[in-house]
Amino acid sequence: MLFQMKFAPAVIALCLAPAPLFAVNALAPSTSPVSAPATANFDTDRAALLQGVSELPATGVPGGVCAFGPQAFAVVAGKEGKKAELPVVAAARWEKGRVVALGHNGYLSFFDSGAGTLLVNAARWAAGDATASTKPKIGVVGNASLLAHLKGAGLEAEALDGKNWNTRLPNVRVVCIDAHKIQPDDIEKLARFVRGGGGLVTAATGWGWLYGGKDKTLLATEFAGNKLLVPAGLAFTAGTPEKSTRTGYTTGGDLTLLNASAALNAIVNHSAKKVILSPEQLAQAGATLADALRALPPTDTLLLPRLAALAATPGAADFPRPDHPLLADNAIARLIVTQELEAYRTAKPEQIRANPVADVFPGAVPKNAPRLPNRVVVIDTSVPAWHSTGLYAAPGELIKVQVPAELADKGLAVRIGCHSDSLFHLEKWQRAPEISRRDPIKTPASTAANPFGGLIYIEVPDKLTAAKVNVAISGGVESPRFVLGETKLLEWKMRLRMAPAPWAELETKKVILSVPSEKIRQLDDPEALLKFWDQILDAEADLATIPHERKRPERIVPDVQISAGYMHSGYPIMTPLDKSVEHSLSLVEMKQGSWGHFHELGHNHQVGDWTFDGTVEVTCNLFSLYCMETLCGKPPGQGHDAMKPEAVEKRLRGYLSSTDKFNRWKSDPFLALIMYHQLRVGFGWETYKKVFAEYRDLSKEQRPKTDEEKHDQWLVRFSKAAGKNLGPFFDAWGIPTSTTARESINSLPAWMPADWPKS
Repeated sequence: MLFQMKFAPAVIALCLAPAPLFAVNALAPSTSPVSAPATANFDTDRAALLQGVSELPATGVPGGVCAFGPQAFAVVAGKEGKKAELPVVAAARWEKGRVVALGHNGYLSFFDSGAGTLLVNAARWAAGDATASTKPKIGVVGNASLLAHLKGAGLEAEALDGKNWNTRLPNVRVVCIDAHKIQPDDIEKLARFVRGGGGLVTAATGWGWLYGGKDKTLLATEFAGNKLLVPAGLAFTAGTPEKSTRTGYTTGGDLTLLNASAALNAIVNHSAKKVILSPEQLAQAGATLADALRALPPTDTLLLPRLAALAATPGAADFPRPDHPLLADNAIARLIVTQELEAYRTAKPEQIRANPVADVFPGAVPKNAPRLPNRVVVIDTSVPAWHSTGLYAAPGELIKVQVPAELADKGLAVRIGCHSDSLFHLEKWQRAPEISRRDPIKTPASTAANPFGGLIYIEVPDKLTAAKVNVAISGGVESPRFVLGETKLLEWKMRLRMAPAPWAELETKKVILSVPSEKIRQLDDPEALLKFWDQILDAEADLATIPHERKRPERIVPDVQISAGYMHSGYPIMTPLDKSVEHSLSLVEMKQGSWGHFHELGHNHQVGDWTFDGTVEVTCNLFSLYCMETLCGKPPGQGHDAMKPEAVEKRLRGYLSSTDKFNRWKSDPFLALIMYHQLRVGFGWETYKKVFAEYRDLSKEQRPKTDEEKHDQWLVRFSKAAGKNLGPFFDAWGIPTSTTARESINSLPAWMPADWPKS
């Protein structure tokens, strides 16, 4: 069979039309990547930057900074998946000068705790002197608070303001500037300044620069901050490394493999059995290189030529598929796949060719299936996000799209593929880590393609002027699509459900189910099924106290592999490609309940103001309990084995006999859910709705800012809504609250559940 063969890099390259996508090969060194020079050891530099900094607090949502050059290094890192990290602060030596880059421009005005210390250290280190004994002159561009902070730390600093600030560079040793403020004519002047021995401290929020629908590839090629830093071996990325502490990022650990050049050296040596990496090291090296491939412009000459040379070496690489996954220990194969996917991402639609594994997943399109010319679909631009079209793009085939001229370059895009989960961080790939592609609609006539194929969508940005417009699509294959209130049952039974595309959609104004077409070929009555799904969405809205009419429908998509958990929330909600798909398509089974679907929809209705640490996987289950009770006729609190009376009693007694109650409570979602269910039994769902509505109406100033404030507000607001003092109840459960909060409800009668264990 075709899909039992291995694909050498040369074969993989055939998935792209002949084009200069791999022109970087011409720049590849004649020596093997194994012989590439090793990166330097920057422990002393990193120690100087982190002197007195044990933790870097997060400001906003920091973005990533890629360290890929041999003279670059990670300084502070956040989590990437379960076993890897990515930098949020990185630095580099650049010829005679030095650079420090932070992953959020807010850090240049954020001086709390370690952040302020890091900025002072960065200015000193960038000046070429990490000690406090000298006072290099620091120039600060357009940031009075940073200027005052540096002066307060004893540094000699001056403002570089005005349009011609870059003409004063010879007067300073270091420049501090928000990278978002760098203009095109600043780039070369700053580069010469640093290469000649100057220092640069800068910051940018990569994902923030992309806000508004910019294509991710533009961050590498168009953002002035990256145009400046890439030659130094640094780049701001679109990623958002997760916090490693509750409030920010730890500053310890060995971050050597967070440099992409070092990671590549390690993988090559591991493959040659010169050095054996642990599974954790392989995961880290792979994450670092995957991040670098997505962050670098095609013109990079530091790392990409080495990667291209590696891809061209003799040997075979497996492209992953469900029956032949690609594991983390096959590091070079994963690297080649990642590089190929990056080539797809940056290729023009006309250059794309089908990837052979697409026939395995998402699925093959019959060769004789008609490619429809000029199919017109009506798009309501008042509804944001993905709009289904009832069309499917065969792998590698060109799709042509025509929109009204007034909508060109307004943020619309063509998306091919509903499987949008990225799997790069996982130890096992059962499919290519990215198989969905988005092409912006910049002109009235545009094109799109995807080497893996997929359902065709028109993406609409938020807050676009409302209108119903005709969009013409050519080249797509018809897919089974049933729209509640529009599609006739007879047409569905006689023709639509047998449409040739491998994926189908069942759609209402509240929810859209994307499923393999083979699962709906025998579905006779999608209308009754979808009406019940609408009831589910309405029930979740009722508990959340939001209108039944939605801004956009929720989406649920099954995949052969998803990025996290058994299912996960988001847009779309992702589920496994298993029996849960058949369950979601059976009215009989759905009426018996579907905890997983209710749970993930609950996440999408969850509100952070009443969800504190330890309850993210708890308060979403209030929606599961509500649907189970009000729609499926389950007794209150039922619907999951963990909530059966005998299981509840066993869990509760074990908890009450334990020490360190609150930490145990936070670590066991079904234990915590018992507490929330007791409130439902005591005061009913209407009290929950009253409290949720109260939270929804709070002003920004009234909303809780910390977990401690969330504990207090939940206690006080629920107590007042219930007319009872819940302080003793919270104490019995070990939930910490403040004296002020408890005293504020002392006038109410105390309450405990009638069935609370007496011993």
